[in-house]
Amino acid sequence: MVFEFPILSETFVLNQIAGMLERGCEVDIYAERRGDTDKVHPLVKKYALQERTYYLPELPENLFVRLIKGIRRIFNYALVCPLQLWRALYPFPLTDLTLSLWLLHTVIPNLKQNYDIIHCQFGTQSYRGMAFRQVNAPTAKLITTFRGHDISSFVQQKGKNVYKQLFRYGDFFLTNCDFFRNKAISLGCPPDKIKVNRSGLNCDRFAYQPRSLPKDSFIQITTTGRLVEKKGIEYVIRAIAQLIPTHPHLSYKVIGEGHLRSHFTQLIQELKLTENVELMGWCNETEIVEILKHTHIFVAPSITATDGNQDAPINVLKEAMAIGLPVISTYHGGIPELVEDGISGFLVPERDVQALVDKLSYLIKHPEKWSAMGKAGRDSVLKNYNLTLLNDDLVKVYRTLIDSDKITTIKT
Repeated sequence: MVFEFPILSETFVLNQIAGMLERGCEVDIYAERRGDTDKVHPLVKKYALQERTYYLPELPENLFVRLIKGIRRIFNYALVCPLQLWRALYPFPLTDLTLSLWLLHTVIPNLKQNYDIIHCQFGTQSYRGMAFRQVNAPTAKLITTFRGHDISSFVQQKGKNVYKQLFRYGDFFLTNCDFFRNKAISLGCPPDKIKVNRSGLNCDRFAYQPRSLPKDSFIQITTTGRLVEKKGIEYVIRAIAQLIPTHPHLSYKVIGEGHLRSHFTQLIQELKLTENVELMGWCNETEIVEILKHTHIFVAPSITATDGNQDAPINVLKEAMAIGLPVISTYHGGIPELVEDGISGFLVPERDVQALVDKLSYLIKHPEKWSAMGKAGRDSVLKNYNLTLLNDDLVKVYRTLIDSDKITTIKT
C-alpha cells in the first residue's frame, strides 16, 4: 500500500515489487492518489504495474463530509458486499468514530482475491493498512516499512504515540536502516518484531567507471534529489559560489524537481552562477545514468529539515557509489551507515558550507583519489545493498509470517 503511484522518486518501492513478481508472488498495488503517468520508471512499463494498481476511495479531510459519504457507502454497498460492511461497522478493538469512517472508506466491493500479506510502504499508510485488513482481508499479516519522513517529521507533527495502535496490532515492521530501527523501538515498537531490510540496488544497471581528471580539466559535480529543504541543495550552491573564483571550470547539475525551484533559481542568479549551475528537472533512471557517466564528484548534502524530516541511506547516493563516483554527504540520519568517511567518500556536518567547500576543494585538487574512493564505494554497495539478496530476505519475512511454503498474493 502506497500513497501515490506511480512516482519516479520511489524506485525502492518499485524494486521490491519487481523482486516479488520475479519470485513468483502475485502482487497488487493499492494507492490513495494517482501519480504522473506520462513519465514513469522503466519497471512500471516492464511489469505492467499500472494494470496491477487500484486506487482507494478518497478519504475527505472534513469529518462531517467523511461521515455523509460513509453513510452513502453503507446504502450503496449493503447488497454488494455485506460482509465487508459488517466488518467495518462491527465493534473493533481500534474503533472510534474517526477509525470507523476510515473503515467505511476502505471497503472494496468485489475484492479481487484474498491476501496473505498487506505491506504498507511508509508508516503513514499504516492507518489505511489496518483498515484494509479489518474490512477486506482479516486473515492477512500486516507489515509496515518505515523509510524516512514517516518516522521523523510525521512523528514530530503527530506526537510520539502516533504509532501506538500500529505497534500493538501490526504483525511485523521493517526499516531501511539501523538509525530508523532504533528510532521505531524508542517509540514503542517491540524489538523482536522489527528488523532492517535495506533499500537495495541492482548494480548491473550501473556500470562501474573509474574516474580521472579530464584533459580539459572541466569538472562536473552532480546532485540528485527533490528540490526540498531536506536535501540541503542550497548549501552546495553556496559552496560552488565560493569555489568558482579559483576553479572556474566547475559545473554543478541538480537533477530533480520541487517547490524550492524558484528559490534556487533566484539564488543562482544572485550568486552569478547561471553559467555554472543548472537545474535539470525530473529525469528517469536512464537519463540519470547518462548524466552520471559524465560526472566526476557526487554530492548528497541531506539535512534535518525544520519539520524534523530525515533521510535514510538514499538510493541516489548508492547509485553514484555503484558507478564509481567519489561522494560527499553529511552526518545525517542513516547516511553514515552507507558512506565511510575518508574511504568511500567524505561526510561533513549538516548545513556547513565551509566544510563542503573544503572537501570539494580537496577532491578537485586531488583527482588521483577519485578512483580509489569510487572503488571502495562500489564494493560497499555490492556487499551491503545487493537487491537480489535483500528481496530474498523480504520473501523470507513473508514466509515466516504466514508459515507457508508458498505465498500466493501480496498487497503493497
